[in-house]
Amino acid sequence: MKKTITLTATDSVVIEAANVQKAYHTGTVSVQALKGIHLHIQRGEVVAIMGPSGCGKTTLLNCLSGLDQVTKGSVKIAGQDISQLSDRALTAFRAREMGFIFQTYNLLPVLRAVENVELPLLVTGVRPRDARELALEGLARVGLEAWAHHRPSELSGGQQQRVAIARALATQPSIVWADEPTGALDSKTSQEIIDLMLQLNREHQQTFVWVTHAHEVAQQAQRLILMRDGLIVEDQPVAASAPPTSSSAAHEPAKSSEKGVK
Repeated sequence: MKKTITLTATDSVVIEAANVQKAYHTGTVSVQALKGIHLHIQRGEVVAIMGPSGCGKTTLLNCLSGLDQVTKGSVKIAGQDISQLSDRALTAFRAREMGFIFQTYNLLPVLRAVENVELPLLVTGVRPRDARELALEGLARVGLEAWAHHRPSELSGGQQQRVAIARALATQPSIVWADEPTGALDSKTSQEIIDLMLQLNREHQQTFVWVTHAHEVAQQAQRLILMRDGLIVEDQPVAASAPPTSSSAAHEPAKSSEKGVK
């Protein structure tokens, strides 16, 4: 019988890592990127992972999400060891239950913004008409409704990242992995995007895992994990603070002043 993963509302721990190690080999050189990670993430948590460049943050995100295989140890999603799944089963699960926000956007250049956002919906079997409607709603939520029919080359860096975020959230995934989700945005737009993700977390109990260099982003998570040299050196709750102020600007078309923001 083929193994599959199904996340249910009764799953309390959705992500488990036990002694996760990852080594990269190039010729005679071996680099130990992860050196024995133990981690549990609860349903509905917002977790920020920080650390200096090269400490293993993105490698950990890739291993937890199944984008990369671990060298040793195990990663479980909803109690299922993902290494025991076939490529097809793991791919189907990611499409259904996971959203990804990449630092480099990863938009398809030949598709318009709305087509990029509706792509994961079509992959999971949503009817084209419904997928288009949901994609337009998603773009409106990140303030890009007026840019729906523009291709990535016609958008600023900040606008492209907002399209990527709308795409990641289109299927209402249970887990959203974000690698520097605000890295290409100005401070005002960054806060609007963080506000949006926190709102979705409150309303739908989606689990968010952010890899970030931005302290102001990490401090809005519920939990902060610090990494150094392939290890978790600190893991603690973030001190409670006042909820961020919502802004109606998140629903307005993006301003041209974002052009070229990196």
